[in-house]
Amino acid sequence: MEERDARAADADPGRLVDHPHALLAQPRERRVDVGDLVGDVVQPRAALGEEPADRRVVRKRPQQLDVVLANVQQHRLDALLGDRLAVDGGHPVRPLVQRERGVEVGDGDADVVDPPEHAAEASLACLKVALIANRASGGGLDPEPLARAMRERGAEVTVFGCEQAELERVAGDSPERIAVAGGDGTVASAADLAGRLDVPLGAIPGGTANDFVRAARLPLDPIEAARLAVTGSELRRLELGRLADGRPFVNVASAGLASVAARQAMPLKPRLGPLAYALGALRAGVTAAPLRCAVRADERTIFDGDAWQVIVACTGAFGGGSGVGAANPEDGILDVAVLPAGSRAGLARRAWGMKRGTIAEQRGVEHHRAMVVEVNLPPGTEFNADGELRAAGLERVTVERDAYALVVPG
Repeated sequence: MEERDARAADADPGRLVDHPHALLAQPRERRVDVGDLVGDVVQPRAALGEEPADRRVVRKRPQQLDVVLANVQQHRLDALLGDRLAVDGGHPVRPLVQRERGVEVGDGDADVVDPPEHAAEASLACLKVALIANRASGGGLDPEPLARAMRERGAEVTVFGCEQAELERVAGDSPERIAVAGGDGTVASAADLAGRLDVPLGAIPGGTANDFVRAARLPLDPIEAARLAVTGSELRRLELGRLADGRPFVNVASAGLASVAARQAMPLKPRLGPLAYALGALRAGVTAAPLRCAVRADERTIFDGDAWQVIVACTGAFGGGSGVGAANPEDGILDVAVLPAGSRAGLARRAWGMKRGTIAEQRGVEHHRAMVVEVNLPPGTEFNADGELRAAGLERVTVERDAYALVVPG
């Protein structure tokens, strides 16, 4: 757009304001005078029955008004609301759309462009995203490439750690979306926070096994998942399991062979990645002893005796590709599977069932659904919750239905 001499007289002062800092004027006969603006406001087209005063300034377009602004304060946009203007940012802006009034308004640093019939050309929202990253996950995680990928999609990204103090900082930052990069334990904490703040959660694979990402069918490429966390509009509302101490989990809480396998796999994960879980499970099957336990589902005893494993499931995924396929994280009900003790030779069949996701259908396996599951274990018995070893909390496990909204591919 060409500039013109600001000192030149206007053909009609009610139609053209080209002073860099004009005072606020009132609309006259549906014509627009704009004040307190930095930039050039040009006249409406001949829709008002008049010809443009200066053809060097005005481009003939099918819109009512073209205004190119370097800076518009939000409170001054009120003067434009009655005049079918669409406001679109010079950078991606958060849209506030009032289409029934024929007005589309973004933030205060904006350009006035097309009316709403050209809304397809509007730029993406400037989404405020909190990226929670566990830098220790997966042998070392660098969040900067992930943050860069999200910023390239128009997001305003702040990176946080995964410690409790950092999660409280996230809450204080009031994000519009949370993205989490780390293992399944980190995902659980972020999901809990996202539910509390009532904002969507995007999950990025950053751990060793990434069981949650696999179960939710999210991208396994971290950069692709980071982009989805910003641009995705499809949401799934999922349940969240809670241990007796209130700690959340998204996949499973499991005692018996699973915890022994996790302990065996820990030193192997930096070198073997997900294969460490398979080797840990093999070692556990050879060396571990059955576990004495009593299990109640909604106050009804479903098992009391020796078991190889007790699994309380939300998504049901664990161990780098194993799982309880019958579990549905959208139904708001916990699935519990108990593998009774038996011969070690029979463990191969159990392992195959877990790998295929059919363990709940195997003969002899106790499979039940409940809102509350209570597992009585000998004092000090370790169990595995989303890949993290714990010593207490299985004595009462509950579930929260529709606890958080996960961003998923469309």
